[in-house]
Amino acid sequence: MTIGADGGRVAFLRSSGPEDPDAALWVLTVASATEALVAPGPVRRYAVDRDCRTAAFARDGRLFRADLIGGGVTEVPTDQPAEDPRPDPIGHHIGYVTGAGGSASLRVVGPDGDRLLAGEPGTAWREHGGTVSWGVPDPAAVQFGRCRGWWWAPDGSQILAARTAGATSLHLLDLDEGWVDVHWDRETYPYVVNVRWADGSGPLITVLRRMQQHGLVLAIDPRTGETQVHAELADSRWVEPVDGTPRHLPDGRVLVGGELAHDGFDARCLFADGSLLTPPGLYVRRVVGTLPRTGAPSGAPDLVVEGTDGDPAAQSVFRVRTSLGGGGAEARKISVTPGWHRAEAAGDVLVIDGTVWRADARVATLRSHVAPLPYHPQPVLERVTDRRLPSAVLYPAGFVGGSRIPVLVTLGEGPGHQQVVTDPAAWQERQWWADAGFAVVSIDGRGTPGVTPSFEKVVHRRLADVSLSDQVDALHTLVGKHPDLDLSRVSVRGTGLGGWLAAMAVLRRPEVFHRAVAHQPMTDWSELPAPFAERYLGDPADAADVYAHHSLAVAAAESDHSRPLLLVGAQLPGITSVPEASLAEELAFLRGEQLEI
Repeated sequence: MTIGADGGRVAFLRSSGPEDPDAALWVLTVASATEALVAPGPVRRYAVDRDCRTAAFARDGRLFRADLIGGGVTEVPTDQPAEDPRPDPIGHHIGYVTGAGGSASLRVVGPDGDRLLAGEPGTAWREHGGTVSWGVPDPAAVQFGRCRGWWWAPDGSQILAARTAGATSLHLLDLDEGWVDVHWDRETYPYVVNVRWADGSGPLITVLRRMQQHGLVLAIDPRTGETQVHAELADSRWVEPVDGTPRHLPDGRVLVGGELAHDGFDARCLFADGSLLTPPGLYVRRVVGTLPRTGAPSGAPDLVVEGTDGDPAAQSVFRVRTSLGGGGAEARKISVTPGWHRAEAAGDVLVIDGTVWRADARVATLRSHVAPLPYHPQPVLERVTDRRLPSAVLYPAGFVGGSRIPVLVTLGEGPGHQQVVTDPAAWQERQWWADAGFAVVSIDGRGTPGVTPSFEKVVHRRLADVSLSDQVDALHTLVGKHPDLDLSRVSVRGTGLGGWLAAMAVLRRPEVFHRAVAHQPMTDWSELPAPFAERYLGDPADAADVYAHHSLAVAAAESDHSRPLLLVGAQLPGITSVPEASLAEELAFLRGEQLEI
């Protein structure tokens, strides 16, 4: 969903119904509260100009321009197959990435035709025999959640582009073919984590050291490429930038996400040029945008923020003052019901969970064709142990207490991903498992976001021990509150990092976990992308023992294999492995039935 900067239109993707996998491009005209189909599907991704007047999207390498005011879609001839097309902020040109020639190049098509802006197709990166790519995120950037590799200037005259040739560099490209390099200490700060150029000022970037314990927020001079430090980020474990930052505020200050960890505070906060904008009780997850504040000057809008204010299972939407008064930091909740809320904001328009607001007036609710959820789960959510771990127990539909029931511990995608959330959609598959005869238990142990920064980062270099300890302690506490849980029959399952932890659980703590299914588990941390592995375990050069302690191969070799473990999509000697498994096969395995592999 995208809102124009003038608040006139809201563009979004929607399919025709639950049986239709192909989303179409739609636009809501805010003044008339009317929806209109712009481009039939499939439209997988799109981008718009500043005021949401023009959209661009690619389909099978062909480039299309859509008129979001008058309607109509026109194919734009290109010299190369197009990917990631984006119109400039004023809608005159469309930039796109192409992979033709064996490496990514950046091109621009406009009134003067299609031309190469930056690229070295087929050019070998001589030192290492690789290729040079322009305009795409490097593998490290993907680990940090940066999925873009190029950005338009607010006036459409320049493009800031990433060049990847082993290391990542940034370059300012003029449409008249001039360019300058962006200068910072790339050897010390190799990771470009965040880039934003959308606020009428120069670009802002966040760069991190390799071990991610120190970073800089830099402002780039778009004329010279020189950089100025606006903020330093530091943490003895790892720096975790806030999504949606850094960004310029209308009064010129730079908004930065950080952490407050002194004088008894333990919070994820927002700062503007060093001044704290959010109260310490608010855990900021994402900065959505800004909205005008009634009675305040245009240079002092409110921030729209997604965050948590006490209950990590819920996500709310807040308005945060950017002009600090005598009362200090202030955040006002504007999502009125409990739950997991999402928002977008631009101009004077706010969208929360599909409901469109302009100022204090409700404009419309975007129509939804989603199928009704098949289950109506009622998980029992509570905080357990002296660490107040978020946990939930989900029983089969119609379960009557008084009889012992086997336990299935779900680990989801593992630490770093919340499971205990107030979102009915998140519990649908777990209700299926519950109805198959399990009490499904989910525990967000330390290492999970949403509580406090220290809760999230205490797992540094000891992820396995802390995570397993929390799962075991929470299970033993829950059985005191749920006496029907049969801890003599405990199964566990997870995927990715959660699959690794599921396998670790049955190998390292077989007296608690009796059977496990691990989907695509990480078997050897030294083979994972460096930004991910080093965030949790540190530098492998000086932490070989830490990496060995977190290796599934080592854990399997040390185990007596007394507990059944099914690996899906991975292999370890002596462990039952399959390339893939159906839910029915997993269920049979967790029930102790014989599988034909």
